[in-house]
Amino acid sequence: MKLSPPVEVSQDKLSIDVSEIEPLLRAPSLDSKPWPEAYLPLKDGTTLYIREAKREETDAMVAYMKRVMDVKHDFYNIVGARVCAEILGWYTQRLKDPYLLVGLIDGLWVGLANGRVMHEKINISHHTLALTRGARIGAAMYYVKAYYAFEILGAEEFWSTPESYNGWLRYIVGMAQQCYSWPEHQHELGGGRIYYVTRKYWQTNARNYLAQMLGHELCFDMPDEIRDANQNFRVPEELTV
Repeated sequence: MKLSPPVEVSQDKLSIDVSEIEPLLRAPSLDSKPWPEAYLPLKDGTTLYIREAKREETDAMVAYMKRVMDVKHDFYNIVGARVCAEILGWYTQRLKDPYLLVGLIDGLWVGLANGRVMHEKINISHHTLALTRGARIGAAMYYVKAYYAFEILGAEEFWSTPESYNGWLRYIVGMAQQCYSWPEHQHELGGGRIYYVTRKYWQTNARNYLAQMLGHELCFDMPDEIRDANQNFRVPEELTV
């Protein structure tokens, strides 16, 4: 858009450094507390190591999610596309206060949980994804994400919306999550219904449900051998979704 200046000007062209534009395009950060590394013993005898993703792992994660986009059953194609965009949004800092957590077993990437902080009271879940079958990785990563929201960030509410029938049954029905009226309230992930967990409900019901499903609590006192076993990030060679 252009308009002629209403007065005489001494310069009709101005230059601006992109570093001066960036603060206007990037949402100001709340400087949220980071996720501390943790581990969770799984029922199959393996140990899930959970940490924040690293920027240098972006290309490998995006390449894997592009493969997920080709899987047409159980909505994995749309999940893959959205997660790919969310990883890139996190990497390019075009999401407000995002978090991206990865679950590893001996360095192999087996789980993802991501979302963002709307503000101090509301935490928005985006996706929870298991990259392997049979070890309840999805339940573990959903538990990690909710734990992060309530126990570390101090959120008052945790908002989710499922894309698949399995996610709806296990986490919405299984946790008896309540739903805000729709369409007055819509989740930012496609305008779906907002299912929510309050802090009180987390403390009295939801946390216990997930912990019982997994059989163990998160551990934050990290042994060197677990950290060392997960130093080298690897993506799965085959899709098992």
